[in-house]
Amino acid sequence: MHRGVTPEQIARAKEINIEDYILKYEPQNVRRIGSAYYLKDHDSFEISNGLWNWHSREIGGKNVVDYLIKVRGYSFVDAVRHLVGDDVLSSNTAPKPKLPPKKKPFALPARNGSNERAIAYLESRGIDRRHVLACIENGSVFESAKWHNCVFVGRDDNGKARYATIRGTAGDFKRDADGSDKKYGFIIPPISGEGDTVAVFESAVDALSHQTLYPELDCWRLSLGSTSLAALTHFLERHGEVKKCIACTDNDKAGNLAASKILALPGIEAIRSFPPAGNKDWNDALVAIKNRNKPSLIGQLEEAKTIAAGINGLSGKERNGGSMCL
Repeated sequence: MHRGVTPEQIARAKEINIEDYILKYEPQNVRRIGSAYYLKDHDSFEISNGLWNWHSREIGGKNVVDYLIKVRGYSFVDAVRHLVGDDVLSSNTAPKPKLPPKKKPFALPARNGSNERAIAYLESRGIDRRHVLACIENGSVFESAKWHNCVFVGRDDNGKARYATIRGTAGDFKRDADGSDKKYGFIIPPISGEGDTVAVFESAVDALSHQTLYPELDCWRLSLGSTSLAALTHFLERHGEVKKCIACTDNDKAGNLAASKILALPGIEAIRSFPPAGNKDWNDALVAIKNRNKPSLIGQLEEAKTIAAGINGLSGKERNGGSMCL
C-alpha cells in the first residue's frame, strides 16, 4: 500500500498509454521514424508498440509511471498523482513535468599512448589484426588512457567525433560516452570507398567480426550501438547511394524486432542475415569458429560466402523480408 494514492489511482495511472502521454505533453521533444518515436533529449530513447526503451541505459518499461520514475526522476507517489490526481489526459491544463537532467557535453576519453591492450583484446575476440589496425589508423578505434578501454568512435560528415561507445578490455564493462549522439554510429567503410549496400549490427565488435568472417564482402558496415535505428536512418539520409541493407542484428528477441523494423523501412531493399550455426551474435560465431574449428561451421561459412557473392542477383521481392545465413 502506497500512502497518498489509492489502488484505483495506481491502476488508472498504469493504464495510460505512453505514446498518448508523450505526444500530448512533450510534442516538441519527440520525432517519428517509421512506426516508432524517439525523444530528442535522449537520442537512444525509443517508444514503440506501447513500450519504451532507453537503449543506452539498458532500461525500459511499459507505462508512463515507469517512464516518469526512471527517466524524469519522479517518486512513485508523485508520478501517480501527476498522472491521475487532476485527470491529466482529460484536462485542458497540462501539468508541469520535471525538466530532464542537463545533458553532459560530448567528449572523447583521453587517448593512451599505445593501443596494444585494445588490439590484444580485439584479437582475443577473434578479430583480424589487419582490420583493427585499419580502424586505429582512421581514428575510429583507440585505447583510452585511464582504464585502457577500447573506444569505438562515430563521426559526422566533417570528421568531427560525435559518438563513442566504450568497451572494457577486461570484464564486461560497456557504455556510451556521456553526450554521445546515437545518430552517428561506428562505421567501417567499404574497401573500395563506395557501395550501395550497408550491413547493420548492434555493436562495433560484431561489425568487425563480420568483416573478419567475410572480408570479400565489400560493403558499408554500421554499428547502431543498440537496437535503436537512429544511426541507420541518419546514415541513409547521408548516403543516398545506399539502396540495399543487410540486417545483421542479434539473433534474439530484441535483435529480431530491430531487424523486422529494418525490413520495413521504405526506399531500401532489405534482407535478414543470421550469425551462422545458431549463434546469438557475430562475435559469438567468430569465436566459435576460431576456437572450435568445427568442420560444419566452416562448411556453413563457405556456403554463406557463396550466397554473399550472389546477393546482387536477388530480386527486391526476395530481399525484402527474406533471410540468409550471412
